[in-house]
Amino acid sequence: MAKKKKKSEENDKEKEDDLLDLEEDPILDFDEDFEEDLDLEEELDLLDTEDISVLEEEETIIDKDEEKKQLYLSSGIHIGTKLLTGDARRFIYRQTNYGLYVIDLTQTEERIAIAAKFLSKYIEEGSDKVIVSSVRRYGKEPVRKFCEALSCRAVVDRFIPGSLTNPNIATYIKDASVVFIVDPHADKVILEEARLARIPVVALFDTDDTLNGIDLAVPANNRGKKALGLAFWLLARDISLELGKIASEDDFPYTLEDFTSNIIPLYKQQQ
Repeated sequence: MAKKKKKSEENDKEKEDDLLDLEEDPILDFDEDFEEDLDLEEELDLLDTEDISVLEEEETIIDKDEEKKQLYLSSGIHIGTKLLTGDARRFIYRQTNYGLYVIDLTQTEERIAIAAKFLSKYIEEGSDKVIVSSVRRYGKEPVRKFCEALSCRAVVDRFIPGSLTNPNIATYIKDASVVFIVDPHADKVILEEARLARIPVVALFDTDDTLNGIDLAVPANNRGKKALGLAFWLLARDISLELGKIASEDDFPYTLEDFTSNIIPLYKQQQ
């Protein structure tokens, strides 16, 4: 029994070491600089999720533009879940003492730029080539505003199976060339449909997601209200630049608030 107990303790120690290795990975080689702890209301406001309740501390990132850095941090776009898939490991910066995985924001920023270039090749005025979908309640308003700004097809209600594969049904979208989804879990119906139709898929990608059926992943918190608003606002602005609709970022006619859901979280309604 003593040997088994000792072996169990050694295994637990190895697991702890594996988590600590995330901070020592050369890919995640950042200088850590922590802000003051957030209170519970601020934490929930960043996360806006039903499965995560606390956040250990606010991370900082290395960025020449201080305003941009604070914008990312205040939205909580870097805050993942307590679960980590093998596919998401490449996007992780570190893990907090509360068990939350923190997304590497330099990779988020790089992937947003890549996704903007990719999506801009398909967007056409008056066409349904780009289909943007969200089942999550906080994702619906960002999707609507994104499609309004760029003339895409928004799917924020129930996706009808066959809409991408069956030309004989009324909801069939014949021009669909790329699908952009908020959450691979919540938007699994359209994700599978796009896979069957061999339509490329772009997705916001949280720490508990897998790459099955996804062609381009943008690592980001895909549950938080502020995080989703920021992700879609940045993408819409970058795509507008790619298309030549605006000459600079300052010319983008929409604000971040325009892309952020106005739904009040349940915990705030009960106060």
